[in-house]
Amino acid sequence: MTEQRRGRLKVFMGYAAGVGKTYKMLEEAQVLKCQGKDVVIGYLESHHRPDTIAKAQGVEVVPRKQLTASGITLEEMDTDAILAKRPQVAVVDELKHTNVPGSKRTKRWEDVVVLLDAGIDVMTTLDIQHLESLNDEIRCITGLDVEETVPDWLIQSADEVVMVDLTPRALLHRLERGVVYGQEEAQLARQNLFREPTLVALRELALREAAHEVEHRIEEDEAGAGKAEAERRERKQPKILVYLTADPKTAMATRRARRVSDFLDAECYAVAVQSPDGSTGATQSDREAVERHLNFARNLHIDTHMLEGKDPASLVIDFARHNEVTQIFVTRPRSGRFFARDPVHKMIDLAKDMQIVIVSDRDPVKG
Repeated sequence: MTEQRRGRLKVFMGYAAGVGKTYKMLEEAQVLKCQGKDVVIGYLESHHRPDTIAKAQGVEVVPRKQLTASGITLEEMDTDAILAKRPQVAVVDELKHTNVPGSKRTKRWEDVVVLLDAGIDVMTTLDIQHLESLNDEIRCITGLDVEETVPDWLIQSADEVVMVDLTPRALLHRLERGVVYGQEEAQLARQNLFREPTLVALRELALREAAHEVEHRIEEDEAGAGKAEAERRERKQPKILVYLTADPKTAMATRRARRVSDFLDAECYAVAVQSPDGSTGATQSDREAVERHLNFARNLHIDTHMLEGKDPASLVIDFARHNEVTQIFVTRPRSGRFFARDPVHKMIDLAKDMQIVIVSDRDPVKG
């Protein structure tokens, strides 16, 4: 039996709405259609932009599915209908989107994975601020909490990432002309993301990410998969570990560990500790917080482990040594001071042969 070919993923990435990601994606969809490819639009968010709507003309649109939540009827991409149609290429806008409660999957990127697994090529769009590992950096730049994110591994596994660029001043000019949003939305955007210093910082971040992605792919192409794997085995690879606790800042430490491991091409572990009685914290809320952090780490494709014992610091350091970990990421103790009984303080004493990285808070920009 012939193995199912996995679909190819192409991501059109930008640093803000209005730079032209969707338009560029539709432009390519039209080219593929002219080449005889079976192309459908699974989901398109035009924001009522005339140029975007015009560029979609002639490409078959799969009707959206209607779902009712809290008495309100909303529309979502009909993944099952796309699967039944089995096109060669599906255009799926807004990869970061959170689906309506009651949908089969929570996030649109999960629907995209289903399409790819079925052998359907997908073209999609994403802004840099929705990349999971950059969540804390984006908050520092913009002062905003970005709740809708896409895991880095999905973008890293993409067959192609296209950076769609536009200067911040040109983007602001488009906003002023009403090309990006309507009048009310544009006014709100100017108060938040669409300030020139913020856009400049986001663009620089997006260009840096694009450069890193290109460099990584060139290195892989030049080395070749077999040779690259042999070289990895020959040299001692760095290994990263993040210690998971109930501390809310654990999510920040997990993102940081994942991001560093990606840049270093390192293995990444996430470790939590539970007492012999099966509890991971003194309270039910602590246990639930640790479980959330474990699930978050799994979602980022981090190798997660639950250790059991009464001495968290010794357990984590023993695990780290056994797995040849070189860096351990931890959060600053909640008290803000290091006491001898705190596991982090003890880890620092025990891990003389490893680097302990204490992840501190980062204040967002003001103004």
